[in-house]
Order: sequence, then C-alpha cells, then structure tokens
Amino acid sequence: MTESNQLPGNLLGVPKLVLQYRTDAASIDALLPPGLERRGDPVVSIGVYCAPVHGEPELGVSTKVPATYDGQDGWYTLGIGIDQESAIFISRETNGQPKFPCGVRYHRLGDAVHASCSHQGTTFLTYDGTAGAFRAGSGDERTETEWWVKYSRAVGGVEGAYDLPPVVVRVSTTAQAVGSVPVDGELTLRPSRWDPYTDLLPVRSEVSAELVVTRVTGRSIEVAGPLDPAAFWPFTDTIGGSRWPGLRGAPRVD
Repeated sequence: MTESNQLPGNLLGVPKLVLQYRTDAASIDALLPPGLERRGDPVVSIGVYCAPVHGEPELGVSTKVPATYDGQDGWYTLGIGIDQESAIFISRETNGQPKFPCGVRYHRLGDAVHASCSHQGTTFLTYDGTAGAFRAGSGDERTETEWWVKYSRAVGGVEGAYDLPPVVVRVSTTAQAVGSVPVDGELTLRPSRWDPYTDLLPVRSEVSAELVVTRVTGRSIEVAGPLDPAAFWPFTDTIGGSRWPGLRGAPRVD
C-alpha cells in the first residue's frame, strides 16, 4: 500500500456497520424457499456499508438470515438496497444478486455513527449510536458463504413455467479480520410495505452493533445446485429486486 493510500478518507477500508438481532424462528422459516433450511439461532444480520463499485462509492444495506443448502452453512440474502443504478440490474441478471434501488446515508463523525435507509418514500431503517474503543482483529482468514437464487419466469407469464428454473448461487468470500469497534445506540425499523422487517422479521432481542473492518483476499461466485421448480414457484413473486415476498406471499402493510 502506498503512503497516499494510508491517508484518512480513502474509500478502501471504510468499516461496515453490522446490526444483529434475534427474531422468531418461524419468521425465517417462512422466508426460506424449499431446499434451504434455517440453521442455528434465528438471527437477522443487517449490514450498512460504503464500498467502491464501478470506480465510485456504493452505499448499501444488506439483509441476511442464517441458512443451510446441501449441507453447507451460509447466509441467505433477502435484499441489498444500493444507491447506484448501474450495479442493480446487471447484478441480478448475471448472478441472481437481490439488489434494488435504495437511498442510503451512512457516516461516522468522531464517535457518532449514523445510518438511514429510504425506499419508495419510506425511511424504513435508522440507526444512531456512539462508537467505543477499537479492538484489533486476529488477522486470520475466514470464509463466509452467501446464498443467492437465480431464475427467470417464462415469457408471457405462463403459470408455473420458467425460461430458467431456479438455481442456488454460492458466494464465497475470504477475508482477514482487521478489527472492530462496538457501537452503543438505537435501531429503529419502521413499517413499510416495500421493506417489511416489522411484519416479517420482528425484533425479539436487544440489537448488537459494531463497525467491522475486513481485508478481502478472495471471492468466488458459482452455481451450487438446483431448487425444485414447483416448490419454488410461490417464491418467484417478490418486491422489486429483493427476495421479500410479493403480493402472493406474506401479508404486506400499507
């Protein structure tokens, strides 16, 4: 790394704000398509980030729940709201990445940490907190797996028909733990028909928060295997580019 890259303000290395809370196990079960199974505690992980994509900063918010596919543990990604259109549609078309347009504000000023996310006129998430002391990471590498789903319903909207039957996409990211900072604050999730956290993933515990810095050393994206097309059909109807269930899924609020 050059000396100029070590100066404050470099987009590389901006920490991710990771928010986690427990929800109902049945809530996660209802959102996982057949072929994916909930693993471990019913935890919701929300990450608010700023990272370079297409040569410019991308502000985003990702939502994941723990899930297993074909015996391998990972995280099923329900949605990734981002503020730059250039990366939305190509990501979904190519890899099934569930990106959708979202206004995201995220910054740290001194010890104050703020994040807010808005979609279709509703600010559905806000977080304000105070950062604590830096904790150095071990520097060890670990690999985290995400599950995306790629499919295409048949042209003309034939019921139960696909041009591309559903497949699970495995995203494996290897990174070194640089360090983290605990944050003490308050997460607010507001009712929204476009981002139905309060209805479909209600908060059932205290919310943990930390700023996390990792150094990515490798990433692979590949097809992990198929899902049953008939069993998956009810899950094809979604909100925007996310994996939140659409009108034929769970009830949505106004």
